[in-house]
This record gives sequence, structure tokens and C-alpha cells, in this order.
Amino acid sequence: MKQPVWIAGASGLVGRELLTVLLERGVDVHALLRRAVPDLAKDDHLHQHEVDFARLQLDALPAPQAVYIALGTTIAVAGSQAAFRAVDHDAVLAVARAAKTAGARRCAVVSALGADAKSSVFYSRVKGETEQALGGIGFEQLVIARPSLLVGERAALGQPTRAGEVWGERLTRPIRALIPARWRPIPAERVARAMVAALDEAAGPKLRVLESDTLQRMGR
Repeated sequence: MKQPVWIAGASGLVGRELLTVLLERGVDVHALLRRAVPDLAKDDHLHQHEVDFARLQLDALPAPQAVYIALGTTIAVAGSQAAFRAVDHDAVLAVARAAKTAGARRCAVVSALGADAKSSVFYSRVKGETEQALGGIGFEQLVIARPSLLVGERAALGQPTRAGEVWGERLTRPIRALIPARWRPIPAERVARAMVAALDEAAGPKLRVLESDTLQRMGR
């Protein structure tokens, strides 16, 4: 995978790990960011682009062969359900559609465990609706990652701490080995490596949903 790829959400937990994996391979990466991030990896293959996800402009971006989307927030951080949906649904789809229009054949997206368009839980329902909409864009290959609680230091990245992740990691740490892999907290690095590995499979299925136990295994 040497042609350019796009990453949306490159400053987050999974996004930074995606950067690491792809740059290690010498891939030309174009990071779509709301604002410049000075502490991203220093690499000649990394190109930062400040974009407005509500009004994406494609002029400065090269045609990608693949796009990785790791955008996401929480209702608490966003401030409202509408603001949450604007990121986790609208912005995700805007990037995917722009990438497809620009020539991307493959797409990998971070969703969430329990995503279901029919869920009574708003968070899970939005994630499920986003997955459904992505399936209609027409990528030759679409990988959807559904991680459990992510393990990583958001504060070190200048991101708001997510209480659910912090307490989930603390409470499960003593018994982690006993928790089924699908529900066990998962390091962001494993999610990223699994996503890249899935898109590397040239003969992979058109749609592949990676539940958290599969991410645990593929990302080792």
C-alpha cells in the first residue's frame, strides 16, 4: 500500500496508532485535521491538512487509494446529542464520500461495540446508522472496526479524558484475563494494526465487520 491514504482523526488514540503503522511502511499519509497538530510524528511521508469537516474542500488533497476514519467524540464532550451526531455520523460520512469521489477504493472506519441502527441507546443507534450509510457509498472494500473500551492515554494527547474508559480500564484490570475477548478493554494500537491488516487483504470481502475479539487477535 504505497499510494497516498487519508486519515481523518489522526490526532486521536486510534488515529495516531494508524499513523505509526502506515508511516512505518513508508506510506504517504495525508492527515485531515480540524487544526494543525504540532506534536504529530515528524516524517517526510506525513502531510497535515486543516479542514472543515462540514465543508470539505478536495483541491489540496491527492487522490487516495484508501481512507481511514477514526473520528469520534462523546455526548459529554460534544455538549449535546446533535453535536455528537455531527461528528460521529455527519463528519464520518462527509470524509468517506469525499474520499470515494476523489478515487478511494477502500475504507476502514472506527465504530463501536454494540453499534446497531435499531438500538434504543442513542450512542449505539448513531454508530449503527453511520455503518449503514457507509455501506451504501460503494467502496470496493469497507472495514468496520467495533472496539470495546479503548486503552490509551488521552490526556497525554491533549484530549478530554473519557470517564467510561478510565473507570472501565481500572475496574477490569485485575480480572482482564478472565473477561471474554469481545468485551475486554483493547489497546488502540491493536485496533489500528487490525484495521490496516484487514485492508491489506486484497481478496478480502466487500464488507468486513471486525468485532473487538477479532481486533484483539488481528492486532497482535
